[in-house]
Amino acid sequence: MNQNENTTPRLRGSRCDDCATVAFPASVTCQRCGSSDISAIDLSTVGTVWTATIQRFPPKSPPYVPPAEGFVPFAVGYVELPEGVKVEALLDGTSPAELIGREVELVEAHPVPRFASAATTTEEN
Repeated sequence: MNQNENTTPRLRGSRCDDCATVAFPASVTCQRCGSSDISAIDLSTVGTVWTATIQRFPPKSPPYVPPAEGFVPFAVGYVELPEGVKVEALLDGTSPAELIGREVELVEAHPVPRFASAATTTEEN
């Protein structure tokens, strides 16, 4: 995952030079054909929420460090990118029913990917 203060957040994946399979996170060998002829690629920043749920209990610590004010439930799900990969990510929103099928845009890549409604991010810019 790449993100600089002055740039758009990006997710780095890989594409097999032999069979064109795309992977996230980036891999050194192809999951489909086993080839080691792999190229690093920047993945699309816009995708569609494939599924979502609300995380109602704190993740295991470490690596999770709860905020000082205590745990707050959050949306998490899989975002399908045009390249065909599904990325597990935090989602801005509170209703899985409203999130599923929605177009979202990558707003943060580190420490974990976070996506927000593409309409919301467009309105803010």
